[in-house]
Amino acid sequence: MKLRSLAALAAASLSLLAAPGAQAQAAEQFVPLLVYRTGQFAPLGIPWADGKQDYLKLINARDGGVNGVKLAFEECETAYDAAKGVECYERLKGKGDAGFDTQSTGITFAVTDKAFVDKKLVVTPGYGLSQSVDGTVFEWNFPLLGTYWTAADVMVQDILKKEKGSLKGKKIALVYHDSPYGKEPILLLQKRAAKEGFELSLFPVTPPGVEQKSTWLQIRQQRPDYVLLWSAGVMTPAAVREAQATGYPREKIYAIWWAGSDHDVKDIGAGAKGYNAITIHNSAAKDKVHDELKKLVYDKGQGTASSAGSIGSIAHTRGMMISMLQVEAVRAAQEKFGKGKVMTAEQIKWGMENLDLTADKLKALGFGEVMRPVKTSCSNHLGTDWARIVQWDGAKWNITSDWYQADKALIDPMVKELAAKYAADKKITPRSCS
Repeated sequence: MKLRSLAALAAASLSLLAAPGAQAQAAEQFVPLLVYRTGQFAPLGIPWADGKQDYLKLINARDGGVNGVKLAFEECETAYDAAKGVECYERLKGKGDAGFDTQSTGITFAVTDKAFVDKKLVVTPGYGLSQSVDGTVFEWNFPLLGTYWTAADVMVQDILKKEKGSLKGKKIALVYHDSPYGKEPILLLQKRAAKEGFELSLFPVTPPGVEQKSTWLQIRQQRPDYVLLWSAGVMTPAAVREAQATGYPREKIYAIWWAGSDHDVKDIGAGAKGYNAITIHNSAAKDKVHDELKKLVYDKGQGTASSAGSIGSIAHTRGMMISMLQVEAVRAAQEKFGKGKVMTAEQIKWGMENLDLTADKLKALGFGEVMRPVKTSCSNHLGTDWARIVQWDGAKWNITSDWYQADKALIDPMVKELAAKYAADKKITPRSCS
C-alpha cells in the first residue's frame, strides 16, 4: 500500500509539473535602475530615468527580450545622495548582473571599491571616474562614450577653433557644482591651460546651486573670455538666468552634457539664445528608435513618462542610449556564452569589453542618426569618445560643430597615471590584457 501511495504521489507531481499553469516562468535578465526623480537634480534625473526604463520596455515589446530572455528591472530612488545610492546598490546587487548606471559621480566613487569585491558592473556613460577608462585596473567600471576629461578637452578644442588656434592671454572660467562631479574636469583644464597659455579661474557653487548672484558678479568683474559650466538640475537654469541678468553673453558659455537638455533652457527661451552645450555623440538627433518607442510602448499606454512629449528630448534619448549599451553587452555575451540564457556578471563584463557597434548595427537598432560606432576592449573601457557642440537658438537645439575627439596625447598619460595611483592605493594588481 505504501508503494502504491508513493507511486500515486509521484504521478500527481509529474502531472502538476506538466500543467501549463504550473510551469516555472522563463528566466529574466535583471537590470537595476538607480534614479533620482527627487532632489536638486530631478529636472535632469526624471527624463534620464524615463529613457532608461522606456528602452528596456521597447526591447521586451519589440523583440521579446534579448534572444527570448525578457528584461526585468526595478528602480531605486537615490535623490542624488551618495549614502542612499550605496543603499540602493546593496539592495539590488543580489537581483541581477546587467550593471549599475549610478547616474552620479559621487555614487560611482562610493560603490567602485565595493564593485571590485562584489564583481558587479558599474556603467557610467559620460561621467564617473575619468581614469576608469583603464580596464587593466578598473576591471568592473565602464565610462562608455566619454568622460569629463574628454568633454572638457572637446570644449577647449571648439573654443580654440573660434579663436583661430590660439588661447594665449585668454581667460576661461569654470563654474562648477562643488562636488566630485563638478571637480572632475579641473585637472584636465589645468593641463590644457598650461599647454595653451590661458588663465583658468575656478568658481565653485554650493549645492544645490540656486543662489549664484555672487558668482556671476565676480564673473562680470573678471570678464573671462569664456565660461565652462559644470552643473545639472536646478543649478543650470539659475546659472543661465544670472548670466542673462549680469549681461554675460550666453554664446560664450559652454555647458557639460548634463547641463544641455531641453528643460535647462526651454523656460528661459530667447534669454538663453546662443548657449552652447556638448553632447555625447549626436544625442540631439532623432531616429527610428523614437518612432518605435512611440508606436510600441507609448501608443499602448505603457510609456514611463506622463506623455510621449519627452521622446526625442536630449536627456530622454541619453537614457535610452545607456540602456541600449547595457542590452547590447548582454547580447554580445549571449553570442559567446549561449543565446537565450541569463548572463552572469562575468559574462556581461566580457560583453562590455567586446562591444562592436558598427554603423550597420546602430542603424538596425534605430540609433544610426544618434550615435557613431563604438568599440571597446579589455584595456579600453571608454570605447570611442566622439562629441559635438549644440547651441540653443531660443526655441530648439542646433548642431554647430564637426565631430571632435579628445587629445589622446594629453589624456592617455593622465589616465595611466591616476589609474596606477588608484591601483597602488587600493593594492590592486593590474591585469594583463595581452
